[in-house]
Amino acid sequence: MPNKLVIDIETVGVDFDSLDKTSQKQLENYFRHNTDSEEEAEEQKDKLGFWPLTGEVIVIGCLNPDSNKGIVFVNPGPSASSGQAKIELPREIKDSIQVEVGTEKEILNKFWETAKKYNTFITFNGRGMDAPFLMIRSAIHGIRPSKNLLKNRYSSYQDYDSVHIDLVDQLTFYGAMRKTFSLHFWTQAFGITSPKEAGISGDDVKRLYKEGKIEEIVKYNVRDIEATAELYRRWEKYLSF
Repeated sequence: MPNKLVIDIETVGVDFDSLDKTSQKQLENYFRHNTDSEEEAEEQKDKLGFWPLTGEVIVIGCLNPDSNKGIVFVNPGPSASSGQAKIELPREIKDSIQVEVGTEKEILNKFWETAKKYNTFITFNGRGMDAPFLMIRSAIHGIRPSKNLLKNRYSSYQDYDSVHIDLVDQLTFYGAMRKTFSLHFWTQAFGITSPKEAGISGDDVKRLYKEGKIEEIVKYNVRDIEATAELYRRWEKYLSF
């Protein structure tokens, strides 16, 4: 029987000015060639958290969709220390979601140790973001992932001990639908509470991180993994074959 884990991460990018001049020039050229205006190109400098070479993992949310219990690994920044986080979670999930803190390297190690216990991993757009980010950031820190989350796009051809069910692939039938839509759109269509209903989105994470509002990021991440878990349950019940 599959032992399942829903995964969602939050990331932040480095400050553009902290990069070396060669890297800055290469990124500026890329932005100019892939945006419609100088203004849009400039805005991209504040979105370096989308790439593992210019960003870092600050939250890894994990939830078992069967037991509804989980753990969130949090990297609050340079002052992080190992141990139990003193972060107040919403009352309704406080008993079921454990929170641990550490540096990025520490939380990546903890995540891969947790992943060893599971054979099925569930994400929303995890192949495009979460999985490569986790694996590359781990390699940068000298950590070998305990599971290959990117072995084969088609779940029926994946190894039993590391099946990755990306709901974007499943709900669009591997690209048969031309538009993928966001998690918010899917939750709205299925009558599931959207993680954005509290007024926070992924675009707010960097600002909240700089302001030291880690609790808000953790709560947003928990809403993400809960919504993804519920969407997975709907897919599993009505659309998995």
